[in-house]
Amino acid sequence: MALSEFALIDRFFSALTPVRADVVLGVGDDCALLQPSPGQQLAVSMDTLVAGRHFAPGADPVGLGHKCLAVNLSDLAAMGAAPAWVTLALTIPTPDEDWLAGFAEGFGALARTHGVQLVGGDTTKGPLSITVQVHGQLEAGTAMRRDAAQAGDLVYVSGTLGDAGLALLAERGLYVNPDTLDFLRGRLHRPTPRLASGSALRGIAHAAIDLSDGLGSDLQHICARSGVGATLYADRLPMSPGVAEYVADTGDWALPLAAGDDYELCVTVPPHRQGEVEALATRLPGGLTWIGTTDACPGMRVVLPDGRQIDNIPSGYDHFARD
Repeated sequence: MALSEFALIDRFFSALTPVRADVVLGVGDDCALLQPSPGQQLAVSMDTLVAGRHFAPGADPVGLGHKCLAVNLSDLAAMGAAPAWVTLALTIPTPDEDWLAGFAEGFGALARTHGVQLVGGDTTKGPLSITVQVHGQLEAGTAMRRDAAQAGDLVYVSGTLGDAGLALLAERGLYVNPDTLDFLRGRLHRPTPRLASGSALRGIAHAAIDLSDGLGSDLQHICARSGVGATLYADRLPMSPGVAEYVADTGDWALPLAAGDDYELCVTVPPHRQGEVEALATRLPGGLTWIGTTDACPGMRVVLPDGRQIDNIPSGYDHFARD
């Protein structure tokens, strides 16, 4: 007998995540009742992942459960917020118990890692689609925002760039060094939200954004909102061995500059705080790498290792652009 909607919720999601003291009422009622900490602001973000657009219809459900939460936690990291609560709207064609168990495993494991409680959501029948909304908290007035960069800031990124993009190319048939494939696939299907980095940089960085659509596109959001430009140096871009090998073989800098799905952080830092950031870089998972500088000249530029300059950085992902 097929699971009913409420049996599905009870079996796979009601006790999925840790119980927080600030949840007055969680899953099972018309609304969740939450108690934010005094003096804190709420940071709220939501993303939808659609089968055939963001992931293959036959994608591993454990990895999918992880990723749909990770990409939302990455948004909280970019604001410097501590994650607290999450809601989940799940549209599925049929209540496949094996798929649901795998999805709940991946989702729940990451939620427990970061102390996030599932407090509500919805389940419906239809083409596979997953919507997650996360809620975090941070001290009032301390959020890192896209509109706060200043000319002369240093641009830093966490982790390495282009890994998820190269994994996607490999899945579409491009030959990639087999020794690098497991790492690259992990970066695509199970990204790491840089919550520790976001928390540590809050109060130091002027502006921040997470790299979901590609470095060029996402940094341009900071530049546009802040009224600054930026100059980046290609030989400073942090790359894993697989991406570095690809760039060396092809000369294609679009991969680290424009490929999406890395979910690293990009931040701008006042020059007098550089020493603090460099010290943090030695302690934070994924580190931090200086890649360029903001300036008063509109637009973005990339200086290649041979000294040539690119003035038109390839655009990243856009849902409504031509496929």
